[in-house]
Amino acid sequence: MNHEDPVLLHTEGRVRHLTLNRPRALNALNHAMVRLMADALDAAEKDEAVVAVLLTGAGERGLCAGGDIRAVRDDALAGGTTSLDFWRDEYRLNARIARFPKPYIALMDGIVMGGGVGVSAHGSVRIVTERSRIAMPETGIGFVPDVGGTYLLGAAPGELGTHLALTGESVGAADALLCGLADHFVPAEGLAALVAALSECTTPEAVTATVVDHARPAPGGELAAHRAWIDSCYAADTVEEIVDRLADHGDPAAEQAAATILAKAPTSLKVTLEAVRRARRLGELEAVLDQEFRVSTAAFAGPDLVEGVRAQIVDKDRNPRWRPAALAQVTDEDVARHFAPLGDRELGLAPLPEAG
Repeated sequence: MNHEDPVLLHTEGRVRHLTLNRPRALNALNHAMVRLMADALDAAEKDEAVVAVLLTGAGERGLCAGGDIRAVRDDALAGGTTSLDFWRDEYRLNARIARFPKPYIALMDGIVMGGGVGVSAHGSVRIVTERSRIAMPETGIGFVPDVGGTYLLGAAPGELGTHLALTGESVGAADALLCGLADHFVPAEGLAALVAALSECTTPEAVTATVVDHARPAPGGELAAHRAWIDSCYAADTVEEIVDRLADHGDPAAEQAAATILAKAPTSLKVTLEAVRRARRLGELEAVLDQEFRVSTAAFAGPDLVEGVRAQIVDKDRNPRWRPAALAQVTDEDVARHFAPLGDRELGLAPLPEAG
């Protein structure tokens, strides 16, 4: 094992460990990491000595802060297409994780955002700690939740997923459990003991039982107390009406959500709302990932992703100039363009519906 590799692989007992290893970049995913993970899962599935896979992140700050969006911006500015190739393989990896036949355990400790959610929250055993901060913050950089994020958020109870998708806000352990983004809470100080115990497991059933044995009740969250206004306000048909309902509700948290949404990219907001609602109707993860690839391809060609990454990551002036600049200027045609079929460039994870 080369300790400079972006994904470290080793085996403890009968558990194959995958460690995302770019701690200075908060383990942000790049194409090489996605390929290494895919190859590692192929090998682990075929290896009868392996009963489970365990995903962790190097360093103290978190599992993964998402994809390398600075590289995506550079690619877009150069007129390249390597980001589309990256997303194609990344989304296939997300589907692979969801269908992996052995326990796939993700330690979602610390920061888990964007692409980090994609390589963890589709797993069969998802563990959060009191340090976990989980988010799909794409509307803040002129993008749209991907990596199966619209599938996960669309499946959250009530309109909780819509709230998280539009605001991009992060949630802690209890709220991640409530939203279906995680399965178990284990205190951070108990992770080492859990990992050690997993190394003694010889069957998938033992792995599951060991996690349950180490799990504890999560500290209280925030979203449950806000379900009434979240479910009421976010049930509106348009982003504009959602914002109006939030602003007029009277709860300070609702008013803050309205202000948060209005700071995001208008096109991203409208496409995100449509994507989450379409994801609910599509049902299967593979079909949703196909849809997300269409959306991401369109967003990559638009002006807001480049501008959003500039404002948040490159120049850090936090003053993006969105085009269009207001929700009312985003047309139905602008939204529909993001869902247009790609022909022979489709991701193709799910069969296309038959004509008629």
